[in-house]
Amino acid sequence: MENNKTKKYTVVGTDIEEVKRLNRNSGLSYNEVKELLAMRLDNRKK
Repeated sequence: MENNKTKKYTVVGTDIEEVKRLNRNSGLSYNEVKELLAMRLDNRKK
């Protein structure tokens, strides 16, 4: 059984490290998508 004292949880019981892990593996961030779209639109204008 896991030692729950070493894990960080929110008040409602969400495992913070699990959320961070899932976010890292979720793909592009909002700002990365904006930057990619801006570059593509800029290339179309040339």
